[in-house]
Amino acid sequence: MITQPAVRLLLGILFLCVGCSQVAAQVQSRSETIQVLVAYHSLSGNTEIMARSVAEGARAVLGTRVLLHRVEDVTADVLFGSDALVVGSPVYWSNMSGEVKTFFDRWQFEFGVFPEFKMRNKVGAAFATGGQVSSGKEVTMLTMLAAMLGNQMIIVSDGGAFGASATTEGESPGIDETEKAGAMALGKRVAEVAWMVKRGELPQ
Repeated sequence: MITQPAVRLLLGILFLCVGCSQVAAQVQSRSETIQVLVAYHSLSGNTEIMARSVAEGARAVLGTRVLLHRVEDVTADVLFGSDALVVGSPVYWSNMSGEVKTFFDRWQFEFGVFPEFKMRNKVGAAFATGGQVSSGKEVTMLTMLAAMLGNQMIIVSDGGAFGASATTEGESPGIDETEKAGAMALGKRVAEVAWMVKRGELPQ
């Protein structure tokens, strides 16, 4: 026969175990992180300003670690160790800069991305800066996204139809707050989707 004190003791132990499990789950969720790499090329400093805003948006998502690098400084370990990649380029003749194109070329010729498709199921996005309103910013972003699609990445956008962009000459000399907000929105969405992918445990 089980006495009332024994029942109370058993219930107390049960509640304690449930509480411990909840705490353990919270600790585990807090310890989980994702890594977002923001890689960019910038001569005038405009694309760097956008890159920093993208990074700020990604950091707003809890548990997100952000690495901000110029494209020439990105290593294979950093690239493949990231859950998401956002690439930014100025517009050169309605296309990405030569430095950004070289960055994508290095994936295979230097980093060996194939034949394992090492970027598969990682989240990708792009942003661009151009002097004029109609200077090829959308084409530039699409060429960068095309390189990511060829590597079987998961492409997202925000801050614009194809990604975030900014006009830096004429009546818009530099990056304004609206353009920074678009870049932040892009970074935040990339981090959010990267978390969705990680928690969904998609096959690699």
